[in-house]
Amino acid sequence: MAKFKDFGSPVAPEAEKVEIQLCGDTFSCRPQIPGKTMLDFARRTSDDSNASENAGVLLDFFQSVMYPESHARFDVLISDPDKAISLESLMEIVSWLMETFGSRPTERSEPSS
Repeated sequence: MAKFKDFGSPVAPEAEKVEIQLCGDTFSCRPQIPGKTMLDFARRTSDDSNASENAGVLLDFFQSVMYPESHARFDVLISDPDKAISLESLMEIVSWLMETFGSRPTERSEPSS
């Protein structure tokens, strides 16, 4: 007999929104992101030899996790020479988002007996 497992619905309906604040402005992120986005990020940043590729990965990551309106404002903010958001700050945000998305369950847990 074949083995079978139903992995259920991928998104929990009550997923909390994720927000970050930078320079007094709040940016909304999707409540969850596809696992592939996280895998792509990890794969593409594992090679430290290509700094320009890694920079593109960071920018792609922000675009993937933020809602379009928030991402548009975020992109303007991080490009503003008067604000001069550091790479260290951006990496801290990415790290927090990865931790947040990585620790979220993707479906409701079964009630314990």
